[in-house]
Amino acid sequence: MLSDMLKDIRQLTPMATGRDDWRSMLRVALHYDSFAVTSLQRARMAARQYHLLGVNHLLRVVQTAVHGIEIGKDVQLGHGVWFIHPLAVVIGGNSKIGNRVRFFGSNTVGQAKEDGYPTLEDDVWVGAGARVLGPVTIGARSMIGANAVVLQDVPPDSVAVGIPARIIPKKRDYVVQPTP
Repeated sequence: MLSDMLKDIRQLTPMATGRDDWRSMLRVALHYDSFAVTSLQRARMAARQYHLLGVNHLLRVVQTAVHGIEIGKDVQLGHGVWFIHPLAVVIGGNSKIGNRVRFFGSNTVGQAKEDGYPTLEDDVWVGAGARVLGPVTIGARSMIGANAVVLQDVPPDSVAVGIPARIIPKKRDYVVQPTP
């Protein structure tokens, strides 16, 4: 659990502060809700591993009451996940969240039905108010636009926008032409 928390802080600090020195890591550990949320989730996973279900439930209540975020007991959370605004984020079921995924607030990942849960690969951005529902895969380095409702797979390096979301490939080769 402690090694996972150390990996979280090492990946979260450069994203949050643009630096990776020990003072920045300490600042993130003490002042950023995202690190507190992921640490509580790591503790919940450890409690489940050791069959301490009452402790897991207590930590879930604390996580929800203090940070306003609900993460299901079977969610697999990658390292360096950044909850920029954790309030009203719900990640349900057995969703799989990759490394360095960013949640911009008021997001729903998963749904109440038992027909499957989403997988978000590494370096995905989930815009404010976005919903990712059903057994879909969001490819690495993709972005989900604000208030988008994703009901289908999103390939890597894409943008999903709208209700229901439509897929737009990211443009990679931006070339700035010099002015004469």
